[in-house]
Amino acid sequence: MTEFTYTVVLELAEEGGYNVHVPALAGCFTQGDTLDEALANAREAIQCHVEGLRLDGLPVPMEDGVSQAVIVCKVSVAA
Repeated sequence: MTEFTYTVVLELAEEGGYNVHVPALAGCFTQGDTLDEALANAREAIQCHVEGLRLDGLPVPMEDGVSQAVIVCKVSVAA
């Protein structure tokens, strides 16, 4: 069994929950109502996407370490 590591980007959805995409895997998107559900769905989406690429005889994109980081900064601004 081969293990893969991918960057997963989660964004709050306007309608609630989370939208998820995997930048290294074009077209690999999912969502979830909670953070835990979104992450579980992301793992499943990645697995299905990679398996589909392999079945089609296409190369599986790999990430070379961390290609990006998302940092949340809380700031205060005078009124």
